Amino acid sequence: MTPTPDITLREAQAMVHKWITTTGVRYFSPLTNMAVLAEEVGEVARIMARKYGDQSFKPGEKDTLADELADVLWVLMAIANQTGVDLTDALNANIDKKSVRDATRHLNNPKLTDNSTQKS
Repeated sequence: MTPTPDITLREAQAMVHKWITTTGVRYFSPLTNMAVLAEEVGEVARIMARKYGDQSFKPGEKDTLADELADVLWVLMAIANQTGVDLTDALNANIDKKSVRDATRHLNNPKLTDNSTQKS
């Protein structure tokens, strides 16, 4: 399976499904995939702590943030596939929800408008 640029979420979910059901043989159980998701998010957290936080990389450790984020996305799509969630529909509904609920919430938050407190 050759990755393609600019794929949609729906196409990505289909690619993950095809890989899992051919090369990967079958889906792990939903509970196993939840544990894998937690593990992958932990790996993202480790890199973030080293790259943007106060920790430093250990000897031999590399900044693999892009790969770890892709791992999170992969297992998230696997969970969505095996539970019948269309992430395109879910994301659109989530954006609509946030757009209504938070229409002025963040605009009126002084913590977000005071640039002097931002760290890089």
